[in-house]
Amino acid sequence: MCNLEHLSKRDLKIFLDAPRSHVDNYEFPEYCYPDYEKPVCRVGTDGVREIVSMRWGWPPPKPGMPVITNVRNTSSGFWKRWLEPEYRCLVPSTAFCEWTDSKPKKQHWFALDDAQTPYCFAGIWRPWTGERGPKKSPIAGDHRVYAFLTTEANGVVAPIHAKAMPVILRTKEEMTRWLTAPTAEALKMQRPLPDGALKVVATGKSSSSAA
Repeated sequence: MCNLEHLSKRDLKIFLDAPRSHVDNYEFPEYCYPDYEKPVCRVGTDGVREIVSMRWGWPPPKPGMPVITNVRNTSSGFWKRWLEPEYRCLVPSTAFCEWTDSKPKKQHWFALDDAQTPYCFAGIWRPWTGERGPKKSPIAGDHRVYAFLTTEANGVVAPIHAKAMPVILRTKEEMTRWLTAPTAEALKMQRPLPDGALKVVATGKSSSSAA
């Protein structure tokens, strides 16, 4: 389960092909964990793509459970409403992390290439009202929250994390299709990248070893 990812501070407005941005003066952490905020792209109510700040982690079905960061079973009725185009989003990233189940645990950072070319996770979002954020200083009020889809692991990820890998979109055509296509067509994109399209770019124990 991917619960740590990296996004270098590049020109997201150009990369995401979004003419409207609400985060131009927003400083976001390069290393993103659940409940952190980061720039995410969606289609606004007027049909224009926009970049907004969202918080990672879907509200759980029952109070007291951890937030949901990754979505695998898209056939579940729990997700049906949120898989419609108006609730889909693009979660930009340059690398994601998985840990080996060893002592001590070791991080493995995956990216498209050594340059860490940007891509997007296929995400969904929703509005939510309540307390979110750091446990020591939770923020009460209205939030936009997101999670992203996972699928079976490819041959590069499986030796480290056999259970799953994120659904990654690499081209503008894929990103547009995820945001706008009918649900049945969009869900055909829930598949692993080819083995040759992903590589391990860093390993280590520190949470800041992707760069």
